[in-house]
Amino acid sequence: MINSDNLCMSCMKEIGAEKQCPYCGFHVDSQQPADYLPVRTVIGNRYLVGKLLEFNGDGATYMGFDLTAREAVNIREYFPIGVAQRDPKALTVSPAEGKEKLFSEYLQSFTELWRKLHRLNGLSALLKVNNIIEGGGTCYAITENIDGITLREHLLRNNSAGYISWEKARPMLMPVLSTLGTLHSNGIVHRGISPSTLIVAPDGKIRITGFSISAVRSAHTDLKEEIFPGYAAFEQYGFEGRQGPSTDIYAFGAVLYRTLIGTDPIDAQERVANDRLMIPGRFAEQLPAYVINGLVNALQILPDDRIRSVDELRDELSASPNAVAAADKMEVEKIRKTQRAEPAKVNDTAEKRAEAQKKHNRNMLIIAIVTIIAIGVVAVGVCLALLDSDSGNDTTTPSINQEMVEVPSFLNKDFEDIMADKYYTSNFNIQKQESYSETVEEGVVISQNVAPGTQVGQKSTIILTVSKGLEYVSFPTSGVIGVDFNDAKTLLEKSSYKVTKVEKSNPGGYVEGTVYQSSLDSGEIYPKGSQVILTVWGPEPTTTTEPPTEAPTEAGTMDDTGGIFQNILG
Repeated sequence: MINSDNLCMSCMKEIGAEKQCPYCGFHVDSQQPADYLPVRTVIGNRYLVGKLLEFNGDGATYMGFDLTAREAVNIREYFPIGVAQRDPKALTVSPAEGKEKLFSEYLQSFTELWRKLHRLNGLSALLKVNNIIEGGGTCYAITENIDGITLREHLLRNNSAGYISWEKARPMLMPVLSTLGTLHSNGIVHRGISPSTLIVAPDGKIRITGFSISAVRSAHTDLKEEIFPGYAAFEQYGFEGRQGPSTDIYAFGAVLYRTLIGTDPIDAQERVANDRLMIPGRFAEQLPAYVINGLVNALQILPDDRIRSVDELRDELSASPNAVAAADKMEVEKIRKTQRAEPAKVNDTAEKRAEAQKKHNRNMLIIAIVTIIAIGVVAVGVCLALLDSDSGNDTTTPSINQEMVEVPSFLNKDFEDIMADKYYTSNFNIQKQESYSETVEEGVVISQNVAPGTQVGQKSTIILTVSKGLEYVSFPTSGVIGVDFNDAKTLLEKSSYKVTKVEKSNPGGYVEGTVYQSSLDSGEIYPKGSQVILTVWGPEPTTTTEPPTEAPTEAGTMDDTGGIFQNILG
């Protein structure tokens, strides 16, 4: 049973009587910023308030602990900057002077938003909402605590360039797109999708976080704005254009751009004057044409020119025939807008449509010709491969009159960059095998079967061993807590964990040398070779005492004024 008195108020791990948390470094004497809930306040007789994690225009998010479920949570409090104030003794929230109407309107928006999200629990890419508590003049949304990292951090950890391939991005981001579609159909527009509000959980899946009411995600409102440059759509800056699902489409397109290209998109305000958003040549060659087309259409500056729904963008990113029809529809609408804007040119409409149709037909003809040529090239290649295999010659052995090429060093190069280089692919038959590595980043070449500088026949096979990154192993679900340290150490070292022992003072009644606590959680996945700290009971005191029992936490009670707080002095 977890004793809440021994919890670190930053990470909610048990630290006993320690003053500084050995896991996150938080000191028990750290003070909460003024105006925010003190640590160890209890909300609704159930939720223990911890460290303030972040705040923006409509509220604050605290680390928390569910005293009933015995698990870490996040607590989101409606506390709009400049519009609300807090009673320092009762801790209740009330409108600032002259802000009563705004406070009430925004509180209603905040409560409705989180109620809707609560009803949508179960969506694969959505932050789970556990509870909604109203009282103390405000509203609290209790959400799951995700022990993950932001998408931005994930990309920077992946490689020094900070991007991943479409093949890796697709399974990560497409569930996010589907969840956005469900949010839109339920009347929720996020307006803050960015690499900072998308969290990569330990299971590798992304969760959408960072929900705020619309006034926070728009310029020139009564609340302090929080807009993400490069990811916010043009209409969020207060210019023409109604906000809606296409606002999130722009943000998702910007996230996809950052994920695939490795740089933040240029801010929409700058693009209005000089649209310099480009896809570098090296990426344009690697990415499928339909993905580039989806990016371009999602990142149109004006909402009317942009993809308008998740379904349309999903079709674009999957090369669906529906995407072609949607593109034609957008083209027709552009012509109609021109017609309305310039009545004198009504007779030109038919000519424009005919010209657009001709252009479409020419493009389809070009695609057909290119496809036929590609099929022919593949057929010739297959025939040559069959002839080569029949000859029984080693591919690295040059035949008579075969052009010779020198094998370069592929070591420490990104495999995807190698395969994107036409010189390498035209001169060598490059094959890939993978291996885990603790020192080489995922996707980077560890070794090659032919030494650099070797002369080989053109199209000889070169086998590259590519890093799969760190190997992950599961932390044992049993056999650690409560067992002898040596037995626990043997078990963990078999799974390649590095074990460190820390001794804890024994108040009496505990067996010396048995494990009291582990720095890693049972059943979770960690990199092979991870360090684990096992806290073990020290020698029993000379005078035997009864083992301590955890005193039940006193439940908070509603007072006569309807308060929902209990202060626990830590």
